[in-house]
Amino acid sequence: MDPDKLEKNRQRLLQEIEVDAFETRKRTGRRKFSDKVMSAMANVPRHKFMAPDEARFAYINRPQSIGHGQTISQPYIVALMTDLLDLTPKDRVLEIGTGSGYQTAVLSSIVAEVYSVETIAPLADAAGLRLKNLGYENAHVRHADGYEGWPEEALFDAIIVTAAPPRFPEALTQQLANGGRMIVPVGRPHEPQTLYLCSKNDDGELTKKKVLPVAFVPMVESLK
Repeated sequence: MDPDKLEKNRQRLLQEIEVDAFETRKRTGRRKFSDKVMSAMANVPRHKFMAPDEARFAYINRPQSIGHGQTISQPYIVALMTDLLDLTPKDRVLEIGTGSGYQTAVLSSIVAEVYSVETIAPLADAAGLRLKNLGYENAHVRHADGYEGWPEEALFDAIIVTAAPPRFPEALTQQLANGGRMIVPVGRPHEPQTLYLCSKNDDGELTKKKVLPVAFVPMVESLK
């Protein structure tokens, strides 16, 4: 794809994300996203996380299929979920649902370490290789059951879930450090889903806040 056209499409997408952020400000509490999040959105090459024949769609503000019944999330949603976590450069983040690795790369551009769990083995293998080849050395990917998280590396400063479980996964909430934040879409398959922002206080108590309606693929147990 022509590099100039690619860059034009990328810039248009960034403008669309800014518009979406402003239009949803009453629900999300964010009229604009932080500079570090928008910088990550600008610099991560989304087209590298899609099949070559799908790259022309990479900078359209909508989810795209990546095979195996999974999707690469809508860029606005990626930016929103990342921004709501209020990440810092020292943070260690758990991601559930690596997919193609795009959200992983965005996180890796902001924080110290990302531990990403993917339930579908071919996706996990491809994403791990892709992230390594693109230079995201602080991204760690493994094939496992997302409901179990990554207990060997807990506790995490933030947790992001990019598929919808029917209820809050207890194992994940236990792997969130006190003072940490978790963003997760919750809802049963074929029913309305809601994006929740959860915060754990210094006493280990978890509070949950509804953000906005969303549509994610279901969170499933580990597949071969």
